[in-house]
Amino acid sequence: MARLKDFYLKEIVPALKKEFNYSNMMEVPKVEKIVINMGLGEAIQNIKLLDSASSELSLIAGQKAVTTRAKKSIATFKLRQGMPIGCMVTLRSAKMYNFLDRLVNVALPRVRDFRGVSAKSFDGRGNYALGIKEHIIFPEIDYDNLDRIKGMNVVVVTTAKKDEEAKALLKLLGMPFKD
Repeated sequence: MARLKDFYLKEIVPALKKEFNYSNMMEVPKVEKIVINMGLGEAIQNIKLLDSASSELSLIAGQKAVTTRAKKSIATFKLRQGMPIGCMVTLRSAKMYNFLDRLVNVALPRVRDFRGVSAKSFDGRGNYALGIKEHIIFPEIDYDNLDRIKGMNVVVVTTAKKDEEAKALLKLLGMPFKD
């Protein structure tokens, strides 16, 4: 079992149950999935960029990345419907907990001038979105073999009904929020 999942079951569930007065263990919010997305607008001109981004995202997530395509045509961006413009990965169960553990304990502390993540990035339904400007903060990426530094979005989807419950869950999981 993943180290973070074991910690969730033994430590976090009783703490959240006590804090929010849940009568049943199934009421306690949990992390449902993590979606990692890399949007590459430059892939319109250079399709090789998409291949490198997909392989790097697969290294980071530990799972094969899926290519995303444009939903609409936008003439000013020279974008046609169906063109590949990014890649994404959806993580669940053990891989999700392993990624969250590496994100919180390894990758985020490697960010330059890091003071914590914003506590205002909740969507009102208990989901948290985080933008990462440089994907080289992950130790799986070899800096010498890169063509360019890319950004990524990480969305943590929880079963919480309110933002306060989701924030308490993520804080107990180790997410370093700004005060």
